Amino acid sequence: MATSPSAPLRVLTGITPSGTPHLGNYVGSIRHSVRQSVAPGVESFFFLADYHALIKVQEPALIQRSTLEIAASWLACGLDPERVTFYRQSDVVEIPELTWFLTCVTGKGVLNRAHAYKAQLDKNVAKGEDPDADVTAGLFMYPVLMGADILMFNAHKVPVGRDQVQHIEMARDMAQRFNHQYGEHFTLPEAEIDDAVATLPGLDGRKMSKSYGNTIAMFAPRAQLQKQIASIVTDSRAPGEPKDTEGSALFQIYQAFATAEETEALRKAYSEGIGWGDAKQMLFERIDLEVAPLRARYEALMSDPAEIERILLIGAEKARKLARPFMTELRHAVGLRNLAAGAGKGGARKAKVAKPSFKQYRERDGLFYFKLLDASGATLLQSRGFASPQEAGRAIAALQQQRGAALAALADQLEPTGPEELRAASEALEALAEATAHTNGS
Repeated sequence: MATSPSAPLRVLTGITPSGTPHLGNYVGSIRHSVRQSVAPGVESFFFLADYHALIKVQEPALIQRSTLEIAASWLACGLDPERVTFYRQSDVVEIPELTWFLTCVTGKGVLNRAHAYKAQLDKNVAKGEDPDADVTAGLFMYPVLMGADILMFNAHKVPVGRDQVQHIEMARDMAQRFNHQYGEHFTLPEAEIDDAVATLPGLDGRKMSKSYGNTIAMFAPRAQLQKQIASIVTDSRAPGEPKDTEGSALFQIYQAFATAEETEALRKAYSEGIGWGDAKQMLFERIDLEVAPLRARYEALMSDPAEIERILLIGAEKARKLARPFMTELRHAVGLRNLAAGAGKGGARKAKVAKPSFKQYRERDGLFYFKLLDASGATLLQSRGFASPQEAGRAIAALQQQRGAALAALADQLEPTGPEELRAASEALEALAEATAHTNGS
């Protein structure tokens, strides 16, 4: 879907309610996103991804409580529901419908390569279990639901960590397949990675994460916050001994909250041998200085869940004013139409003539891959990894020029392919060669 030059940039951020927000969430996402939401020329969408939470949390009370805590956290940190679209995923009923539309154009091979799914398979194999043990259809289809979240509002940018970039690439793939089949309806989203946003270490020095149990609660009462900070792991160097800032979780957390001048002052104190107790007290006071006003707002919101519910329902209606007409457009595009409106009268848009195509891309392992898609966008051939894009390009060129003969020569560079798939790939290569010759000769 084309966007006019004057249209605002749409940025979409999703938050899964699967636990209590911690300082890592605040530094790594909330603080930065709230600041960006007031930038001129930006239309921001923030949603609570409670459908996603069902994949990994089977405790209804926990999902409800987490949804409340996360909504209150974002609002307490300054998210303005008047300026942004702030909604709960499950209140926008068009999202699961779009998920099904995208399911029908997404190749299983694409989902097979999703990192979360592959990680679970690898874990099961390592334990000697069935590869698909404990793999739900929800886990497998997770990227399609995420694609629907993004494509429903034709987001241009999606802020994510580097480990989530694959999901944005998969959403692009879904959009391309749908557009290829039914015409241009979706904007191709882009991942937005801000390397200036800090990744906060936890109490034990590893990345702060609920799964590690090393978090510092974002809005813990003052006494609890001080106790948690006091438990940050440090080395055995005594007061008076110089200390290293490199690798110090305490110093990294302080740096995420302090000004440049304050950070340099603590760096100097490290070199002069500050005691760990004094350093932890400095960290506590600096964090509390920033979060105390937010904590007061958070506690007020948590005591009035009806107000949060009201805000989310208003946000959902704002979102559905965009989603409802868009789904009407998409239903018509795929053929779910009023049978009495122009049926059989030649009013339907003629499907464009498509041809097979190659898609070249890079995976997280740093290798370069390609696949051959048929005219409908289904994968016919999937390559193994190449060290450089040039090597992948040479293999593609060989297939385009030598076609069937190249399939046998490149067998060790392609994923295992059966006779039926090889036959279909050979036919597709012939069709591509014929279409290219026709285009060049016209």
